[in-house]
Amino acid sequence: MIRKTIITLLIAIATLSLWAQEKPNTLSESEKNGGWQLLWDGKTTEGWRGAKLDHFPTKGWSIQNGILKVHKSGGAESSNGGDIVTTRAYKNFILKVDFKITEGANSGIKYFVDTNLNKGQGSAIGCEFQILDDMKHPDAKLGVKGNRTLGSLYDLIPAPEEKPYRSGDFNTAVVIVNGNHVQHWLNGIKIIEYQRNSQMWQALVNYSKYKNWPNFGNAEEGLILLQDHGDEVWFRNIKIKELE
Repeated sequence: MIRKTIITLLIAIATLSLWAQEKPNTLSESEKNGGWQLLWDGKTTEGWRGAKLDHFPTKGWSIQNGILKVHKSGGAESSNGGDIVTTRAYKNFILKVDFKITEGANSGIKYFVDTNLNKGQGSAIGCEFQILDDMKHPDAKLGVKGNRTLGSLYDLIPAPEEKPYRSGDFNTAVVIVNGNHVQHWLNGIKIIEYQRNSQMWQALVNYSKYKNWPNFGNAEEGLILLQDHGDEVWFRNIKIKELE
């Protein structure tokens, strides 16, 4: 079973360079045969809702020419349209999202999200693949040793200082979850790897902003989230492959 899972992951990772050649928001025949599904159809809000709503936000987000945009609204966290989440939870998966950062912008892709944890102000709680303009957003210099920079597991594990980021263009984020083992990839390069539900994981959480959230990051499954942090960021090609 372990060998089969590893082979599945390697095949999926090997196709990353080919995705950029496909028509946005569609599945190739090889992706369909490989079990990939679109999380966003490129046209409607189907499959998504506001993190603190039972419907998609009526403001703060728009769909234009196959791009899902969160609007600029002053840089505050989840104070305009608010975060959006999938309408169902996921357990083991490979998640792929193309994103484009506008100048000075901040956002994130979260997973293992539980929208019941934070009913007050601010973003819904979950593990986060940080999306950030490291050169022009002040959050890049906060946290510990760069753990709030682009690609980092936000406020927990820093991404490398040198990373394969394309400024002013779409970039591809991939999150792989296989049980407690998690990886972050950026443009086909692995930049983060960690193990949840472990002593080291708990030590990281205890020294982060998530220390007061019970059992943070250890849930068996959770929602997937795109963050409204008051800056304009573009998303497309949101795809998922569920693993056994």
